[in-house]
Amino acid sequence: MSTSDQDQLSQDVVFDLLSSPRRRFVLYYLNQIDEEVTIGELADEVAAWENEVDVEDLSSQQRKRVYVSLYQTHVPKMDDAGIVEYDSDSGVVSLSDQAVDISAYLSREEERRPWQQYYLAIAIVGGLFYGAVALGLIGVVSQFVAGLLIIVAFAVTAIGHLITTQRRSDEFSSELIDKREP
Repeated sequence: MSTSDQDQLSQDVVFDLLSSPRRRFVLYYLNQIDEEVTIGELADEVAAWENEVDVEDLSSQQRKRVYVSLYQTHVPKMDDAGIVEYDSDSGVVSLSDQAVDISAYLSREEERRPWQQYYLAIAIVGGLFYGAVALGLIGVVSQFVAGLLIIVAFAVTAIGHLITTQRRSDEFSSELIDKREP
């Protein structure tokens, strides 16, 4: 694939690359370690993940099956797309600079905020607070002010949610979001 083709990944190419769990795991693993590895080390990690065992507990058959698949199919396909850099002579694989474009499509649940929990907490605490004000347990605040404070809490949280969502959507490369032919 030429350099200009690599600079413009279409959605079809991205989805094709991500259609394989092995390729998704390769991207995930290379992102986690952030350094180059040999294809053998990569095959060990993928095989361990697929078989839900430690690398030390892999059989030679499990290693070989994944190694052949990575060597013959997956890593060359990712290299052709420009997502990884692969030196077939040394067997070294690393992420390319273009891997950032495809990472937006990979789910990172640990980075997402539990917005539903924030809203629920505001509703519960706000309801208790408003109830206490209505019953006269908190006399310094009127019911109007209590209601206004609860509305402001929801508004601030919603604005934070909106800003976070917009920042996340801005991370998508425009070539990856909409690649329609003219």
